Amino acid sequence: MLNSDSNRRSCILLELSSKVEYALLALMELASHPTKKAPLTISEIVTKQPIPERYLEQVLTSLRRSGLVQSHRGSRGGYVLTREPWQITLLEVVVALEGDRKEKQPPESITLERDVVYKIWQQVNTASEAVLRSYTLQDLCQQRDERQQKNPMYYI
Repeated sequence: MLNSDSNRRSCILLELSSKVEYALLALMELASHPTKKAPLTISEIVTKQPIPERYLEQVLTSLRRSGLVQSHRGSRGGYVLTREPWQITLLEVVVALEGDRKEKQPPESITLERDVVYKIWQQVNTASEAVLRSYTLQDLCQQRDERQQKNPMYYI
């Protein structure tokens, strides 16, 4: 039986990887750039977000390969979103960086207890997928903007 302390404790089942976190921060910068069609360089993103430059290069390469961003070469090069922020779901970002995780198949010798456990884990996966699919890059930017308005910064 669970004690009351374990009921109050928060449990992290789906951990936010650094890769996904950095990707979301970079994508928010691209989505927030005033001239969305003008590319942002890695240096410009790094000056606004606490992301190691070398790591950001790897993250943006994965995002480019998955079709979420497009890179432009040259002196005016950088990265732009391939679609509008409201069209990019968090699930797409997670899959682009972590891969499409295959559902674990139940073992051949399934017991009633194992079947119960697997069914619940399927529900957990389905629920987390649904939440990630329901939020877009635009939603993240809107939540950030709302928080900035509630806590304005005053400069003297």
